[in-house]
Amino acid sequence: MSDAAPSRRFPVWPRTLGSRLFVILLAGLMLAQGLTFAAQFLERYIAARSVMLNTLENDVATSIAVLDRLPAAERGAWLDRLDRGTYRFVLGPGLPGTDAMSARATEIAAKIRAAVGERFPLKFQSIPGDGKRLQAHLTLSDGNALTIDVNPAPIMPLATWLPFVLVAQLGLLVLCTWFVVRQAIRPLVHLANAADALDPNRKSPRLTEEGPSEVAHAARAFNAMRDRIAHYLEERVQILAAISHDLQTPITRMKLRAEMADDTPEKEKLVQDLGEIERLVHEGVAYARSAHGNTEKPSRIDIASFVESLVYDYQDTGKAVMMAGTIEGAIVTRPHALRRVLTNLIDNALKFAGTAEIILHKEDDGAILIKVQDRGPGIPEDQLEAVMQPFFRLEQSRGRGTGGTGLGLAIAAQLVLAIGGSLRLRNRAGGGLSAEISIH
Repeated sequence: MSDAAPSRRFPVWPRTLGSRLFVILLAGLMLAQGLTFAAQFLERYIAARSVMLNTLENDVATSIAVLDRLPAAERGAWLDRLDRGTYRFVLGPGLPGTDAMSARATEIAAKIRAAVGERFPLKFQSIPGDGKRLQAHLTLSDGNALTIDVNPAPIMPLATWLPFVLVAQLGLLVLCTWFVVRQAIRPLVHLANAADALDPNRKSPRLTEEGPSEVAHAARAFNAMRDRIAHYLEERVQILAAISHDLQTPITRMKLRAEMADDTPEKEKLVQDLGEIERLVHEGVAYARSAHGNTEKPSRIDIASFVESLVYDYQDTGKAVMMAGTIEGAIVTRPHALRRVLTNLIDNALKFAGTAEIILHKEDDGAILIKVQDRGPGIPEDQLEAVMQPFFRLEQSRGRGTGGTGLGLAIAAQLVLAIGGSLRLRNRAGGGLSAEISIH
């Protein structure tokens, strides 16, 4: 329930950490930018309105005083000089209007009334239209009517280039936010990739212990953890190899003593048991060595000739091993390790099916695919991965005739990893098993 709740609450919330950081930072920066723009716009609006109203008050007072002192015949020549764009003076009663006025018209009317004073009674009316235009009617000292026609423009008109500036700022915010998020999550990506590729048996490069203190500390901790894992695995392999090696001497002595005993059924069973123990010891030593398969130096081999010679070796001993497909080209690998892998897979196929077929194929990406196929009983789908674990044996293979030590596939899988490849088991259509080695 707890995992499903966030998806219902935030249906479009991104899944990756980088996307979430990007959305949060970008939203915060855009909100801050919007608040800054709104505060600046409001401050400029208030300042511009104050300047406009004060200018209107001073200009109207001066203009009315000039017109009142001029002779009636000369007033018309001064009207263009007193025109300010947002308001002008008209000789005469002006246009008919209504007494209802907006809040802004009321504010302008108050400023005009303060400028004119009590000397000239004023009457204000709104001109029908957009509701912004108004006229102030008054009578000069000589009895002639004068109208102040006010048509206020926006207090702070937006410049035509301002939208382009806002778009450029938005683009800059997006670019900077993406760069910051990328720099912030890059160490996490490197750490995740290093954790996915963690293999103490390979000489992979260590994480760079540089950058911010938290990142450097995490890198040092990861490198130390990898060193400890490699040390523990090396100790485990050394212990296994030592035990397996030390057991060979007493087993050999026990076999010699059993051979010298009288021929009895118990002697035959004892010799068989000692043989199985000896085989287990040999396989244990082989598995311990396979964990360090990278000690062999790589060399360049012709893969088709290499596999073909291995097939001929089996055919010379009377084993039913065939090569059905081939390719041309050479690869750089560890030949002894690859030969041990193929030998284990072929022996496994011969043990359960009696025959083995090897197919070579070159993938589109350049990888070499080696298939070892048989028509045996196969492996249950839910145990295809488990059979490559050490000492794991299928229930039907526990008999003395076919049961092994449970290390053959484990050794093959370990050596394939050591040479930089991958091993996959698949059940074939119609029955049988296909062991596929992919080498890049």
